[in-house]
Amino acid sequence: MFHVKHNVIIIGSGPAGYTAAIYLGRAGLNPVMVTGALSPGGQLVNTTEVENFPGFPEGILGPDLMDRMKEQAKRFGTTYIADDVSSIEACESDSVKPTYRVTLSDDSQLEASSLIIATGSSFRKLGVPGEQELSGHGVSYCATCDGFFFRNKPIVVVGGGDSAFEEALFLTRFGSSVTLIHRRDSFRASQIMVDRAKANPTITLMTNTVVTSITGTSSPTQNTGAPIAIPGLTLKRPAVAPASVSSIAVRNVVTGEESTLDTNAVFVAIGHTPATDFAAGVVDRDDDGYVVVQGASTVTSAPGIFAAGDCVDRTYRQAISAAGMGCRAALDTQPILRTDCGDLMMACCSDCCL
Repeated sequence: MFHVKHNVIIIGSGPAGYTAAIYLGRAGLNPVMVTGALSPGGQLVNTTEVENFPGFPEGILGPDLMDRMKEQAKRFGTTYIADDVSSIEACESDSVKPTYRVTLSDDSQLEASSLIIATGSSFRKLGVPGEQELSGHGVSYCATCDGFFFRNKPIVVVGGGDSAFEEALFLTRFGSSVTLIHRRDSFRASQIMVDRAKANPTITLMTNTVVTSITGTSSPTQNTGAPIAIPGLTLKRPAVAPASVSSIAVRNVVTGEESTLDTNAVFVAIGHTPATDFAAGVVDRDDDGYVVVQGASTVTSAPGIFAAGDCVDRTYRQAISAAGMGCRAALDTQPILRTDCGDLMMACCSDCCL
């Protein structure tokens, strides 16, 4: 079967993918982006307000930020395909450049000389009642993103590794109290992190305990003025605000004792799962599924395949750091694509750095 061979296919549509598309589009390479079938834009589309992305002093909603990135990449010639990638494979090629075949969930196929994997990772969830309903309303998976919203309020962190302890220590800057809950009696975190938490008077460690449910309550809104009038439509102002976290139910796994803990925030820090299974056997991954790259670059073990964002980065996991990696991936990709483009590519590369 004949396939049109593209210059580069970007798999994933978060900050890393969109930034790579902007740079490659400005270089005249007409990137193709497979955005994902259900939630293009990555984890930020599930985020309410983003206050730490430069250029937005008043903050910006996560979905709005992703829409702006998408439109900017589209302006420079990015083509979008709303589908999921099932697999990638190397193909035989008589060209000096590699050829990779990308199979989508509908069994259609694309080919390209270069791939950028920017599929991110997903937060592991507790899977308890109330978690999904209250996500963004007190349930969070990122202390750096959302800790500020819970000043002088009681906070719970769930987890037992370094990430959980880092989040707990960070959240002491904001919360009136921080309770770290772990299902075992010992922690996976490094001893120095445990010692720091034990020495912090704001933190309470609760071991052998699991969260069984999360409860939210609504409160009357302050804005109860006249209905909002739109020609042909009248909208009543809500009498109550959306529910937000008010308490959690917990169970001691040793004694079976159940109790309730009042809190306004639950930060879940039990790990991440990189969305990289489709690349298994093609690029090297570590034991947790993160794509392995060479040093500070985005170069993977497969010639012509690059990776950026949270599918690589297990440490920072921020929109701005993912965008930076997307830029690096675009620049790392371009030497692969210069072979047939000669002076045009050199001119484009010079322009993209302006």
